[in-house]
Amino acid sequence: MTLPERLAAFRANFEAGGPPYRAPGWVHEPMHRATRELIASGAAEHALKAGARAPVFALQDTDGQLVSSRELLAKGPLVVTFYRGVWCPYCNLDLQALQQALPAIKEQGAELIAISPQTQSNGAKSKRDNRITFPILSDPGNEVAARFGLRFKLPDYLIELYRDTFKNDLSRINGDSSWTLPMPARYVIGADALIAYAEVNPDYTRRPDPEELLPVLSALINVAA
Repeated sequence: MTLPERLAAFRANFEAGGPPYRAPGWVHEPMHRATRELIASGAAEHALKAGARAPVFALQDTDGQLVSSRELLAKGPLVVTFYRGVWCPYCNLDLQALQQALPAIKEQGAELIAISPQTQSNGAKSKRDNRITFPILSDPGNEVAARFGLRFKLPDYLIELYRDTFKNDLSRINGDSSWTLPMPARYVIGADALIAYAEVNPDYTRRPDPEELLPVLSALINVAA
């Protein structure tokens, strides 16, 4: 089953009130409303696209070690995925799919990193829960996400839903009171720091299959050769 198929199956079960969440039916409309509003805002159109130069960044991993994009790109192409956090089941399915694709990504001479606004301890929980072996980096305040054009602020009604109904207090999970998130995104950055592939979706329930990354990485290798 592809990642889009797994995400669609999860969403159908969640919205039908199935386990393990069994969310009350009324929660879905404000969540759908927030997604519709984010799409309508055109925020995704302002995100960096293929052909743009990727920002240089350095963030800490779950062990507190500084990971530099400049140093990673010195070794070859870099796949960067931005996700919301360990509390988001769609993001967890996305990370699991990327982990499955990791050997094929590395075969293309590329590295893979994930970036989220959550604290290092919650990033470590992401790694444990999803059995991730690639680095997960903490982006306080979504500052790097903002440089990629991905950061947005949650509307007040969604803040209340996440905090009071789902008990996902992002000010605690992220160690930051801004209540901002990144739009989920994947980038392939060439060794020349130019973005070769960009996928940004304001609908967090939809992600492409990681298989889409492989032809892009293969083309980068052929150009370098």
